[in-house]
Amino acid sequence: MRHHREELWFNTDRRVAFVNITPQVEQAVAASGIREGLCLVNAMHISASVFINDDERGLHADFEHWLEQLVPYGPTDRWRHNDTGEDNADSHIKRQIFGREVTVAISEGHLDIGPWEQIFYGEFDGRRRKRVLMKLIGE
Repeated sequence: MRHHREELWFNTDRRVAFVNITPQVEQAVAASGIREGLCLVNAMHISASVFINDDERGLHADFEHWLEQLVPYGPTDRWRHNDTGEDNADSHIKRQIFGREVTVAISEGHLDIGPWEQIFYGEFDGRRRKRVLMKLIGE
C-alpha cells in the first residue's frame, strides 16, 4: 500500500473565511500516484474546519450569517472558555458544528466527489497561521 502526506498552510485576512482547497487536494492526489484509495483532509487547529459543500458565494454568506446567529462572537464574556483570557470560544463551537475532517475516495487517480462538491477549509478564528493535513493511502 502506498501513502502520501502533504500540508497546507493558511493565514486568512478575516476572522471567518471559507477557502476552496479542492485544487490543492487534487494536486496531492496526482503527486501521490495513488489510483484507488482514500484521502483524509483535516484541520490541525481547534478553531478551523474542513468540510465539503458547494462553492457558491451566497451559500458561504449564509453559513457565516447562520453561524453568527447560532454561536455569536460577542459579547465575549458570555462564554466560559473566554475566562482564560482568550476571545475565541465561539470559534471552537463553530468548528464542532462544521467538523474536523473529510475523507474522500480516490478512484482511477481522481477525487471521487459529486458534481457540485468541493472541499473547503473553514476558518473561524483567523488572522494567524494554521495547518491542514492531507494523508492519502491506497494502491
